[in-house]
Parts: sequence; structure tokens; C-alpha cells
Amino acid sequence: MADYIFKLPDIGEGIAEAEIVSWHVAVGDVVTEDEPLVDMMTDKATVEIESPVSGKIARLAGDPGDQIAIGAELVVIEIDGGSASIATETRSVAANIEPVSEIAESVPAEAEPAPAPDADNPESEPVAETPVTIRDQVLASPAVRARAKGLGIDLSRVKTAEGRIRHGDLDAFLLHNSAQGYRPAGSSARREDEQIKVIGLRRRIADNMVASKRNIPHFTYVEEVDVTALEVMRGQLNVNRGDRPKLTILPFLITAVCDVLPVFPMLNARFDDEAGVVTRYGSVQMGIATQTNAGLMVPVIRNAQDQNLWQLANEVVRLAEAARTGKAKSDELSGSTLTITSLGALGGISTTPVINRPDVAIIGPNKIVERPMFMPDGMGGERIEKRKLMNISISCDHRVVDGWDAASFMQALKHRLEMPVSLFG
Repeated sequence: MADYIFKLPDIGEGIAEAEIVSWHVAVGDVVTEDEPLVDMMTDKATVEIESPVSGKIARLAGDPGDQIAIGAELVVIEIDGGSASIATETRSVAANIEPVSEIAESVPAEAEPAPAPDADNPESEPVAETPVTIRDQVLASPAVRARAKGLGIDLSRVKTAEGRIRHGDLDAFLLHNSAQGYRPAGSSARREDEQIKVIGLRRRIADNMVASKRNIPHFTYVEEVDVTALEVMRGQLNVNRGDRPKLTILPFLITAVCDVLPVFPMLNARFDDEAGVVTRYGSVQMGIATQTNAGLMVPVIRNAQDQNLWQLANEVVRLAEAARTGKAKSDELSGSTLTITSLGALGGISTTPVINRPDVAIIGPNKIVERPMFMPDGMGGERIEKRKLMNISISCDHRVVDGWDAASFMQALKHRLEMPVSLFG
């Protein structure tokens, strides 16, 4: 039996170390060549590391959340002992099987065995002894029992003049025993406390958010936009979309942003605060903040300014799906020059999004609501009309973006969205 020391390979892009996200194997497991061993996370992406040989896992380098340097020991695998390795695996599995007697002792006895038939009366049948509980002696409907359980009331303590406990009896019991603090219905489902180690993508998100808030002086500006006409246009385009993806508000917003940015280049930028250099970009690499089961990821639409509504809709769907399924490439998850973050129908009234560092701005559309508004009636007066309104937030890095610039940008964006025909001009 020999030990094969497998060191963490060079994942590329100048990465010096990687974080253990999750192990697919444990000490004692037998693995085959090319079988997944561990998921490792770098600053760019999560990489699945496969076994270079077949054998038995003898040692693992660390636990999820630990950092491993490139070239450092990752896994030790015992090799060159096929039959011995199989025997060891069998013993390992057998060692995990509890003796039958121990299992039997760990199971509570729910009922005593039925007594034997009466020897003097062979035709008599065994009669099982059924434990008699207080619950069986109390007469109450299922609804009353459920309410009592939710309130934490022992029905055997509730008095009734009718022999069957009713809701009125529970009310009387609560009235006379209110000082004992009976809990409200539903609180019996309280979850146990749990501790969750912050590792992998969740830790990466936490580090980025802390760095963003610590290093960037944020300010947020919110503008209300009347999207009634935009929603009419969106509905008409969707009716005739054919096999193309359904248009959401995002492609329109991205188009409007790209249309306005040439006048406000300070927003389509990245700030290298260590070098003290702001780079203003001519093309728009639009980050789309996407919620996944693993946490928030930001895939990037390349050269968004060159794409039409349908192309943008395709990219939004494609990148969101790739992020949620873990298939997004590392170059699709970096390099944004401006970010949009949207909670869709959960967008709320207003948001104060945190900047995706090193970007200098992030835009957050909120949910669309219908409200009455005073509108010109065409005769010099006003009329009340139902309109669709949406608040749009923008957070900016106050070191390089002035409040006047952000407000002016939002006014120009508001004009484009309220006159959607201008998006095609």
C-alpha cells in the first residue's frame, strides 16, 4: 500500500489559494479515477477537482471554509492494493452497522405484546392491551383539540359542564388562567437554534459587501417614473414576440441607461482606489445582480449598448439561468462597469442598493404600482387618471460621482422611460 499525495493544482489566472466549499468524499471512501473530490472556490468561480487516481481516501487537507494554497497537499490517497483496499472498505462499512440489540434498545416500546390465548378457552382471541391516556378520556372535537394544542393547554385541566369540551370552555379557561401566559396559536412550531458557517460564495459576498461599505461613501437618489406608456408598449411587443423570450422591464431599462450614459460617463466607470485612478468606459458591460441558491451573483452582459431589446432579453435569461445552475463561466461573472439589481415583484417602494465594487454606481428598479394622478386634460385643466408608477434608485460612489450628476442622469433616464418611443430613435 502506497500513499499518493495529491496537491492542489494551479487553477489558473494567477490564483494563489482557493477555499474549500464542500467535500464529495470522506476519509475511508474508495474513489475511482476522475471521480469528483472537492469543490474549490477562487475569486473568479467554483471549480470541481477530480481524483487523479483510484484508491482509498486516507487524509483530507481541511474543512469547508479553509483556504488551501496552490501546490499544497489537498488529499492523500492509498493506492496499489486493490484487494486489500476492497477489504478495508468492507470493514469500514461494517463498522458503521449498529448491533441489532443496540438498535432495539434505542426504539421506544409503543405497546406491550398481546397476552397469550386463554388455555381453558382455545377459541378466545388475544386481546391487546391499549394504554389509556388522559387524551382518550377527554371528549372534544378535532378543532377544539387543535386550538388547545396551539395554545399549549392540557385538555384534562379544562372543566366542562356538558361532558364534551367546547370552544367556550377554552375561552373560560383562558380567562381564568391568563396570568399563566399561555402562548398564541402557532408558536408551538418554533424552530431550534442553529449555527451556519459562512463559507464559499456566501463568505465571498460578505467580504465584498463589507469592503464596499467600508471603502465607498455611498449616497442614494430615488426618482419616480411614470411607466404607463412603457407598459403598453411592452405588452404589445410581447403579444407578437413569437418564440422569443418574454420582455420584462429590464431590457427597456438597460436600453435607456445605455442611451443616456454617453452624456454621463462618470457613472459607467470603475475606481481603483489603491492606484487612485478612475477609468471611464466607452462600452457598457452591464452587470445583472442575480439571486441563486448559493447567494447573489452578478453575470455581465457584454457590450450592452450594441444589443436590441430582444437580444438583451435573451442575454438576461441565459446569464440568469447559467448563474442559478452553476454553469456561468468565470469571465461571465466579472468585469462589469455598471450594475442593475432588481427584486422584480418584490422590489418594494424604494431600495438603497450597495455598489458592486469596483463599479461606482448601481441602479435598482422597484416594483410597479398603480396610483391615481392628476393629468392634463388637454383643455388647460386636469383630470384624475390611473397610472403605473415605478421608483428607480441609484447608489453612487460620492468620491467620484457628484449628487448633481446622479440627479441629472436620473432625470434623463426618466424622460426616456416615460417616452418609450425615444428608445427607438
